[in-house]
Amino acid sequence: MRVVILGSAAGGGLPQWNCRCPNCHLARTEPNRVRPRTQSSIAVSADGTDWLLVNASPDIRQQFFDNPVMHPREGLRHSPIRAVLLTNGDVDHVAGLLTLREGQPYTLYGTGSILDSVADNRVFDVMAEGVVVREAITLGMRFEPLPGLAVTLFAVPGKVPLWLEDASMELGAESETTVGAMIEADGRRLAYIPGCARVTEDLKARIAGVDALLFDGTVLHDDDMIRAGVGTKTGWRMGHVPMRGDAGSIAGLKDVAIGSRVFVHINNTNPVLVEGSPEREAVEAEGWTIAHDGLTLSL
Repeated sequence: MRVVILGSAAGGGLPQWNCRCPNCHLARTEPNRVRPRTQSSIAVSADGTDWLLVNASPDIRQQFFDNPVMHPREGLRHSPIRAVLLTNGDVDHVAGLLTLREGQPYTLYGTGSILDSVADNRVFDVMAEGVVVREAITLGMRFEPLPGLAVTLFAVPGKVPLWLEDASMELGAESETTVGAMIEADGRRLAYIPGCARVTEDLKARIAGVDALLFDGTVLHDDDMIRAGVGTKTGWRMGHVPMRGDAGSIAGLKDVAIGSRVFVHINNTNPVLVEGSPEREAVEAEGWTIAHDGLTLSL
């Protein structure tokens, strides 16, 4: 199984278009210290030819351009992307569907709730019926989006997308709106969880023994955005568990048998983005890799 991290940043990317926080400033002026990053997305293949896109970032056109394995290879119109899977309905995971509208056939997978949120917004009708097939997946159902590649979706603690929030919203709920994906090929297993509000015993049991984990790295501390002076929301309020703290992901997953541990979906205010920083070195010392765009895993 081959995995390409197309985009490793959270919503807004790095640098965010309107942000001059220290990380965004460094990404513009000293990219050797803070690498620019596009918004969250990965591609997975069992054979290196046909690919499953997991989440469609608003930056998807640039991500395809930057990764030659995603380029058209035959005829006048072609794409190696045969299927697309959504793990939630967040803007940074669905907006790229609007780019994938030029009559290219593929199957769009997601839970019923996620696909319903897409269907309820008529702008996504640009994905022409009869060209893009939408297939709802039940949690716990093992399916094959591509030959040789199997996926099982499972609920993780989270919340509904920001654009669907209302008074009934429940933080940390486990439902069809935020899911993780267990992806398997040739006996190897990858767990992809770009959004997760807390580490639970059920989650630890589910991912124990995986060959690689790509996990929510949005914030280092729950109050990263408040510390940076650019927002008032905590990681928990946004539906993201922090890396640090007694209830954080590093401590929570420390004793779980996992092969490679990689943080993805990293917010632009997270201090681990600075190469060589104490925060970065401390997280790496715990056995975690900080993802960057173009990072490839071979499992």
